[in-house]
Amino acid sequence: MSIRIMGTGSALPGRRVENREIVELVDTSDEWIRERTGIGSRHVSTGETVVALAADACGQALADAGRQAEEVELLLVATCSPEDVAPCMACQVQSRIGAGNAVAFDLNAACAGFLFALHTAWAYVEAGIYRNALIAGSEVLSKLVDWEDRGTCILFGDGAGAVYVEKCETGGILSFVQHADGSRGAVLAGGSRPLENPWAGQRDFQKFLRMDGREVFAFALRQVPLNVEEALGKAHLTVGDVELFVLHQANRRIIEGISKRLGADISLFPMNLDQVGNTSSAAIPLLLDQLNRKGKLRRGMRLVLSGFGAGLTCGACVMEW
Repeated sequence: MSIRIMGTGSALPGRRVENREIVELVDTSDEWIRERTGIGSRHVSTGETVVALAADACGQALADAGRQAEEVELLLVATCSPEDVAPCMACQVQSRIGAGNAVAFDLNAACAGFLFALHTAWAYVEAGIYRNALIAGSEVLSKLVDWEDRGTCILFGDGAGAVYVEKCETGGILSFVQHADGSRGAVLAGGSRPLENPWAGQRDFQKFLRMDGREVFAFALRQVPLNVEEALGKAHLTVGDVELFVLHQANRRIIEGISKRLGADISLFPMNLDQVGNTSSAAIPLLLDQLNRKGKLRRGMRLVLSGFGAGLTCGACVMEW
């Protein structure tokens, strides 16, 4: 028993920010950003929330699958940029789309969050607790970015992606792996908004995202190929059996490096980061939806999904579409 993706959806804020606009904020250039990251533009919220974007993406995923919100049994939202601590984003999405029969909760594994949520849904279905799930990755990272920090403000974008999955007897997710290394959490950290209380004294209200780019780059180049090979081994497959590698969209050079280490042609690694940047937990489902709607995915196609991010967290799964 496993789960199969039956429908996909995505949502992006209306405001698109080109590299030339970033140049007005920090000492950089369009050429510098493109050469080092592959990013040309990103979408930035001018009012769209994590919940609104997730709800839009979830609605599209249900429509693509030909299902109604009332049929959903489990609703998961992966995010590291929620507007509220409570109620959680998933409960707010549940209310907005009318999925009143679904159990709903959030999951935070940063850029690997969607994969971890997908694996969580698989575990619930495998245990016989639920038969289907609606899974979204949704982020509004623009509110956590220091727009005076050249190392991070060029990278991140806002958006959401979602998939609707159902129990299947064959195919679907064939294998997965997950890992975490909390001892290296400081490599990519921030985004919290601590408040004052009578006992804690004065504290900063805003803590922006901070990243050691070299360390993250090295971690991804080392760990993602290991994760992919581990997941393929569990599925008794090889790199040559994979038709598409759908990776977290962090940096073009990272993806190119991973393709070389795996010995797989770069043409098998679709990318959309040139238009949307790094959307964290939304990256993989957003790209899946774009591929799906362009007719690039067909039933039975073997895919590898892999993500990595703050925590440090990382994972991969092998699936038949």
